[in-house]
Amino acid sequence: MFDQLSERLRGTLKSLRGQARLTEDNISDAMREVRMALLEADVALPVAREFIERVKQKAVGVDVVSSLTPGQAVIKVVQDELVDLMGSANESLTLNVQPPAVVLMAGLQGAGKTTTAAKLAKLLTERENKRVMMVSADVYRPAAIEQLERLATQVGVALHPSSADQKPEDIVRGALEAARKQMIDVLLVDTAGRLHVDGDLMNEIKRVHAVADPVETLFVVDSMTGQDAVTSAKAFDEALPLSGVILTKTDGDARGGAALSIRHVTGKPIKFMGTGEALDALEAFHPDRVASRILGMGDVLTLVEEVEQKVDRDKAEKMAKKLAKGKGFDLEDFRDQMMQMQNMGGIQSLITKLPGVADIPKEALDQVNDKQTGRLVAIINSMTPAERQKPDIIRGSRKKRIAAGAGTQIQEVNRLLKQFKQMQKMMGKMKKKGGMKKMMRGMPGMSEGGMPGMPGIPGMPPGPGKR
Repeated sequence: MFDQLSERLRGTLKSLRGQARLTEDNISDAMREVRMALLEADVALPVAREFIERVKQKAVGVDVVSSLTPGQAVIKVVQDELVDLMGSANESLTLNVQPPAVVLMAGLQGAGKTTTAAKLAKLLTERENKRVMMVSADVYRPAAIEQLERLATQVGVALHPSSADQKPEDIVRGALEAARKQMIDVLLVDTAGRLHVDGDLMNEIKRVHAVADPVETLFVVDSMTGQDAVTSAKAFDEALPLSGVILTKTDGDARGGAALSIRHVTGKPIKFMGTGEALDALEAFHPDRVASRILGMGDVLTLVEEVEQKVDRDKAEKMAKKLAKGKGFDLEDFRDQMMQMQNMGGIQSLITKLPGVADIPKEALDQVNDKQTGRLVAIINSMTPAERQKPDIIRGSRKKRIAAGAGTQIQEVNRLLKQFKQMQKMMGKMKKKGGMKKMMRGMPGMSEGGMPGMPGIPGMPPGPGKR
């Protein structure tokens, strides 16, 4: 998300280098470019206009201290205003009520309400230790009830059964009664969507809302619809007492206009954003962290949280002990590392959260390929345990069998073995005194000015001189 906006903003702010003081003259051209960048990102015109005016008022006349360049000084102002525009801080769900706390999911058809409900159920179960029940009050969309049943099983939460011949209000009444009897903490109600905002939909969801009496009414909206997302959010807010917004499909949205406009237009906070198709791909929306990503400054806090939540500590400790004892790093360890990376959303997701990402050449970033990781895991899975533990025994006939088993070519097997050898050398350096520093020095492209190429990690761009 925000790829186009990030690129334009960074280029514009760099133009202010060399100025000793920020004046109205030397900032006007830059702000004109920022305004165009916001509009191209599909930010609502009134939002863009007010944002630019606020930045100009704060930036003009700012003395550039010796430790900052003019571009850095403006970045600080822009960052503060972006944070303010998106809501200052994350607003968590209000669940400290007499159970069950009801959370109503509303939105248009195709926005991803049902999947988002499952993602939220998984998040509340695993991170908040809540007992969650889901119920589908969507009696119109074919297979909507069956989809929620399947998702509830996948995330391991309770499900209140419903059928298409019931009234949505009756479904919710039954779910509330069942949730109370089963001592459920949170009841998630998935409602019907429509292709557009209409009177019938609004009347029905008002009735459902009256029965459910939710503590949270969340509007789920597809971020890729841009200004349509803002328009529909405003329409729902006029019909229902919305408490927040969940942006979905942000991983496919290069513009990000909805995220920058919704809070300003509706006054409702963005509480979560969907970052992928996996059921754990739901992040709390932190305006300060998102602003840092927009300006290419990374998001280390979210990255640390993901590591805490998604990295298998037992496997990591076992590998550390194995290396400490002098035992070799084998292909099973290599596969585990790649799968851990996938659990964290893939290399693309990881890169966007690293500081210095703005300094990586675009052509290098374009080489990042998460799909390659899946192919490499498939190749390793096609090997025998002996081959994974002793890759040196993999010769011609074995390579042919492995490639056939993984549905790929021998060249792909050779490429994997080469990457593995590079990673193996790095791991060997870590065992020696001062090994980490030596490993870093040995990684092509490592410098203080930006992020290195990482030839041992599949899917990462190679360092300079290795292309």
